Amino acid sequence: MINYFGEISALITAFCWSGSSFAFTAAAERLGSLELNINRLMLAIIFLFITIVFAGISFTVSFSQILFLAISGAIGFVFGDSFLFKTYQHIGARLGMLLMALSPIMSAILAFIFLKENLSGWGIIGMAVTIGGVALVVAERSETPASKYKISKIGIFYGLMGALGQAVGLIFAKVAFNIGEINGFLATFIRIVAAVGVLFPLIFLTGNYKNPVKVFAKDMKALSSTITGTILGPYLGVTFSLLAVEHAKVGIAATLMSTMPIIMLPIARYVYKENINWRAVSGAVLAVAGVAILFLR
Repeated sequence: MINYFGEISALITAFCWSGSSFAFTAAAERLGSLELNINRLMLAIIFLFITIVFAGISFTVSFSQILFLAISGAIGFVFGDSFLFKTYQHIGARLGMLLMALSPIMSAILAFIFLKENLSGWGIIGMAVTIGGVALVVAERSETPASKYKISKIGIFYGLMGALGQAVGLIFAKVAFNIGEINGFLATFIRIVAAVGVLFPLIFLTGNYKNPVKVFAKDMKALSSTITGTILGPYLGVTFSLLAVEHAKVGIAATLMSTMPIIMLPIARYVYKENINWRAVSGAVLAVAGVAILFLR
């Protein structure tokens, strides 16, 4: 079992992120994307700091690693996740996570350009299959009246920007891990602290940030959704994703973590009453298969 620690971590990541996406969808509707983003990151900092202190994890890390992790966090959590939350508001968690299946493709292309990682013919085929799977779903036009979310161009655009932000953030994180070994919880902590440092000035400049204590006191559903999403997302999900990349081959880890669109299908169908037809199922399976071809070639 210990030999598969990385693979198991990747599957745990997929389930955590699937759950967090639904929790954050509910929270985003009540708080707005920007306010939700900074509130859940501040909660994550508290959870991570407590974990690092009680686990006795060393804070020893090189300046270059801090720099690359900080850039990774600023891009991934600020740019990527802010767009992702906007996606949730417009087209829901299932379609938002399906668009995020394009993030590994973007990561592979960026790694090819900037990290000189090889991109084979099979890799290109995997990209085409993934894009085809996503296109099969987002091209859907028939929606049931009971469906809470509808496919929209602006929602798709936000999803693509979210995927791009995650891809760029992953590249910078990969550079930090290439420099030297670093604990997953500590790496996540550094990324999130940097993201909050960027978000705070932005959110105060907008003048729309509300006192979270007062907001949550009046809206306990927003609080419970934010806490649930934070534990499953930036606390456990992101940390397990880093453990997966550290202990398993990147391709295998990325493929297992990208199974979210399939994991989310039954939840979206029975909880959110979304129209899960053959196109939705086939598209999700194709997207995951494409990621598998891309990395397991």
